[in-house]
Amino acid sequence: MKISAVRTRLIRANECSIEALLTESLPPSIEEGSVMAISSKIVALCQNRVVDRSTTTKSELVKREADFYTPDSFDRYGLKFTILHRTLIPSAGIDESNADGYFVLWPENPQMVANGLRDFLARHFNVKKLGVIITDSTCMPPMRTGTIGIMLAHSGFAAVENLVGTEDLFGRRFEVAASAVGGGLAAAANVVMGEGAEQTPIAVISDIPFVSFQPRDPTKAELEQAYIAPEIDLYAPFIMSAPWQKGGKG
Repeated sequence: MKISAVRTRLIRANECSIEALLTESLPPSIEEGSVMAISSKIVALCQNRVVDRSTTTKSELVKREADFYTPDSFDRYGLKFTILHRTLIPSAGIDESNADGYFVLWPENPQMVANGLRDFLARHFNVKKLGVIITDSTCMPPMRTGTIGIMLAHSGFAAVENLVGTEDLFGRRFEVAASAVGGGLAAAANVVMGEGAEQTPIAVISDIPFVSFQPRDPTKAELEQAYIAPEIDLYAPFIMSAPWQKGGKG
């Protein structure tokens, strides 16, 4: 697998469309069978999904943006546990870094964005096998330090490979195994794109024969495969015991 980070000019809110930024920043051609990883922050900036920090507090903004959030008494380090777009994420994904005095929100309808960009880029580069991932970073799983990239939305490839019914090296059948292909690509791309002042919010992932491309938007059933209901999640004892409160988008 090869991952090439793409440097862009410094982008501020509402300066250009995401399509224009991709057109000016990407190389003149890409390989058939590539996946484009695009930072959710750069999409949000192009959508003007920002709020002036002088007009509200982050706590109030989190309550407005989240589907569900935990009360202040339940949180640590100034971060709220929240659920948004079926994702457990600190502070509803709201970011203050590289934001020029704004709070940067998650993009509006990231799945629609991923679908639209897949179609746009496939036509722009005249390729059929092309995937798009909208990425963000979040805390590592419990009891691990640091951040890791996650997939907010995808299009153009199968994000989950179901291994149920196949056999391991010793002939034992898998009963619940599934490979998070999209999540793995997002995590790998995020390492190359960086977390600081790299100014590389795009990555081109190529040489990925293990990815099953499909030149269309994912179906509802395929999107469902990327999520699991919180009550049957491995971390259900912790998730379900939190004192969730309904947010503005819940």
